[in-house]
Amino acid sequence: MPLDSVHKRLLDQLKTGVVLLDNKLRLLYINVAAESLLDISESKANQLFIGDVIFNAEEDILEIQTALVNNASFTKHRAELQVMHDKIIFVDYTINPFEENGETQALLELKSVAHSHRINREESLHSAHITTRELVRGLAHEIKNPLGGIRGAAQLLAQENKDIELADYTNIIIEEADRLHNLVDRLVGSRKPLDLKNTNIHEVLDRVRSLVEAEVSGHGINLQCDYDPSIPPVLADPEQLIQAMLNIVRNAMQSLNSPDIDHELGEIMLRTRVLRNVTIATNFYRLAASIEVIDNGPGIPENMIDTIFYPMISSRPEGTGLGLPITHGIINQHKGMIECGSKLGETKFTVVLPISESKN
Repeated sequence: MPLDSVHKRLLDQLKTGVVLLDNKLRLLYINVAAESLLDISESKANQLFIGDVIFNAEEDILEIQTALVNNASFTKHRAELQVMHDKIIFVDYTINPFEENGETQALLELKSVAHSHRINREESLHSAHITTRELVRGLAHEIKNPLGGIRGAAQLLAQENKDIELADYTNIIIEEADRLHNLVDRLVGSRKPLDLKNTNIHEVLDRVRSLVEAEVSGHGINLQCDYDPSIPPVLADPEQLIQAMLNIVRNAMQSLNSPDIDHELGEIMLRTRVLRNVTIATNFYRLAASIEVIDNGPGIPENMIDTIFYPMISSRPEGTGLGLPITHGIINQHKGMIECGSKLGETKFTVVLPISESKN
């Protein structure tokens, strides 16, 4: 059954992988989502036996064949499949046989379990951030009012007081009130709208690198870059993006200064790559830019990995727990996503930003 261009465009908009099979389980068509899942292009997959696309899957292939023979739908949850390039995927799949011109064919639907989990986690995190932000903004208002009064009173006292020693105390009160005011502002986050423009992410990362080079000097930390020069510009606010990436890199630097480090040289890698056929939240993008910040530090405690993007959560006693939540907010404003994976000896933060397709 040949597909016309309209049907193909519609199927390519789906987040679910769609595979069309003939009665001999040869691939007649796969959509873009299936290309991404199976790690193979439609042109290469065409007319291949399904066993040449998913490997060591005799049981699954037998179930698909049985569904075709019995003309009955079949669903399997959390199937572990080995696909091209030794990639392992976990999917829920459904096989739906149907008749076409007297021949039995089948529609195979593939839903990534990892993708569903990521969407649910992002939605939960986003909802929690909205609730937390509103709570913090209300609390910030209640804190700023007395802080303003304390600072004003200290200024008046400093003007009336002629004792130099006592002036030191009033200065401390003013400075600490200002410090708390700035801390509250950071906690609330900026309400300034993004100044979006076509941005070279490597210029952003080079700016971050120049800002932290002096900080890593003499601390046994080696900062490396592995850039993909083919990445086109992304629509972003350069200053906000610099702040977001700076927070992640500084977080890596601080982890490498941990007493738990069991090696002499700390390493931070800034790596960029082009991603194809990416779904961020519920939006599909043909192209996206991936920015990874990888360090060889002690890792994030397992009991904290799911909460590091929440405000006031920090594994360091001196940490404020504000850097990563601010970063998450900035990336979210850019319609991107940020993920973290960590184990002993490696922590990797991955920022994914959509790349707008050219209208030309």
